[in-house]
Amino acid sequence: MDDSARHSNILLGTGVALFVGAGVLGAVYLSGSRSEAAVAAPAAVRAAPVPVKSPPVLGEKVTLRWDNVSKETTWAEVGLKAAADGLTWDVPRALDVLVALRDQYGRPAVSARVDLEKREVVPEEKGFGIDVYGSLAALDGAARAGRSEVALVAGEIEPEITRAKLGNLDVSHVMGWFETHYPPVEKDRNYNLRLVAEHVNGRILMPGETFSFNDTVGDRTEKQGYRVAHVIQAGEMVDGLAGGACQISSTLHGAAWFAGLDLVNSSPHSRPSAYITMGLDATVVYPSVDLKLRNPYTFPVVIHYVVSQGTVRVEILGGQRPWSKVAFEREIKKEIPFETVSRDDDELPLGTQIIDQMGFPGYELMRRRHFYKDGKLVKTEKWEIKYPSTTEYVRLGANPDPNVVAPKQPDLHGPMSPGKDTYVMAR
Repeated sequence: MDDSARHSNILLGTGVALFVGAGVLGAVYLSGSRSEAAVAAPAAVRAAPVPVKSPPVLGEKVTLRWDNVSKETTWAEVGLKAAADGLTWDVPRALDVLVALRDQYGRPAVSARVDLEKREVVPEEKGFGIDVYGSLAALDGAARAGRSEVALVAGEIEPEITRAKLGNLDVSHVMGWFETHYPPVEKDRNYNLRLVAEHVNGRILMPGETFSFNDTVGDRTEKQGYRVAHVIQAGEMVDGLAGGACQISSTLHGAAWFAGLDLVNSSPHSRPSAYITMGLDATVVYPSVDLKLRNPYTFPVVIHYVVSQGTVRVEILGGQRPWSKVAFEREIKKEIPFETVSRDDDELPLGTQIIDQMGFPGYELMRRRHFYKDGKLVKTEKWEIKYPSTTEYVRLGANPDPNVVAPKQPDLHGPMSPGKDTYVMAR
């Protein structure tokens, strides 16, 4: 018998396939859809008859209980139905009911966190979940026994980080910090800055733990409250949803650099950013381009964000940093000229031009991180990174009408000039 046949033939009569007890089923708590569960359900079936003491009437009431909650329904509503040789489960319907209950009443566990204003640890909160497959087996067993109450298989979900696990968390030292700046007049972009930072602020990294920006912040969509603002896309400054997220990730990258966190994964923008030193930026695109950091220390560290009055500041708080100094060095190996693309525009008077996007050279860099102890260099890490050149786009006036008025040249968002071939910053 193939899986689809077994799926549709889970009967309450003799000589049929039955669900095994909940104890041998895998727990499915807070994730997965009904369609996913339906595919996996046949794995929880065995061919062994169990006698039915008192087959239930489909319209009879049955009470489902879990986590001090009860819900009254009927056997038919939870997926039991008549068949030619007895009663059978409409498995997709039963899974729909259980998944809906899991999604409505389940709650995720919340890890302990740090209130950075009060400098104290906020205790964790346990979650709760319904085991979909185990509860399906519980329904099956109750129907066979003729019971009118079913205790769904459910339980608490432990948070990843507990207050006890944190021990005596020390947030008294600023291990590394970095600041970037933004124009306060750009309200939508500044709103996005604060919204993204809220997801990361207070995040605790345990010893050896890897932090993922995308996993922590999640998808940046309109549904999550993000607004349209300036973003860099394929080397051009355009308007896009959640513009500003990369400034939050880049500022964190700078703070992590000087705190000595492991830089597991970081990617520069397709052109240098206007708000941060070239070579220290870290772009993020959900879900494909991520910033990942690892805590290499024997104690937890905490990420602290402040977004206010034109400044994004990130501090990495924890114990005493083992390094007397950490330095950022950027060496320009090659400069790549940019090209200019001109386009005729009949809306502009002849002889005028408007620059839509400022051109900027590309660069090939060697980026180094130096670690010092007692004034002596003890370790160096290095990366080769590249910024493609940014094309300059110019509109040329093509309208000979002398009455056409030339518009004003708009303000442009240009990258920071790299300055000298070698640049060093140390903290």
